[in-house]
Amino acid sequence: MFQRLAIPEVILITPKRHGDDRGFFSETYREHEYAEAGVSGPFVQDNQAYSKQAGVLRGLHFQVPPTAQGKLINCTQGKIFDVAVDIRRSSPTFGRYVSAELSSANGAQLFVPAGFAHGYMTLVENCLVQYKVTAYYSPEDEHGLAWDDADIGIDWPSGFARPTLSVKDAVLPQLKNLEEVF
Repeated sequence: MFQRLAIPEVILITPKRHGDDRGFFSETYREHEYAEAGVSGPFVQDNQAYSKQAGVLRGLHFQVPPTAQGKLINCTQGKIFDVAVDIRRSSPTFGRYVSAELSSANGAQLFVPAGFAHGYMTLVENCLVQYKVTAYYSPEDEHGLAWDDADIGIDWPSGFARPTLSVKDAVLPQLKNLEEVF
């Protein structure tokens, strides 16, 4: 159910599904079990993002202290390639990333703690992503990192000539130009 990835603070969660011919039931969050596995809250805000096209890339985003956010991400419709980049300068994994495929079919979730930039690319049309965060959205503390930073070298899924980005996400800085915030 809980799997630590190559950067152990990032945790892939696959909740159990109980199914029959009608469909399935799944507990997608149980505070004490998640806390025991290292998924720390409290979660204070739930967010939802819809992307109508395949190849939409959102990120890489993070908030700086005092409103740094941990995120628990879930793709409830469609399929995404989800990425977390370690931006903690003192970390032995600084500048490295981990990724996972989240989909409505696999029901997987990804916990990305504070100190990581987070982003995802939609792999199919009509994706709905929901996520819990540990701090409220704060526009003045919101920052980002370039999705295509060669020093990080994220191996984004192929098949998209160029991802669809927001104007804001298209001009985010490289990792080497980020101020030390974590």
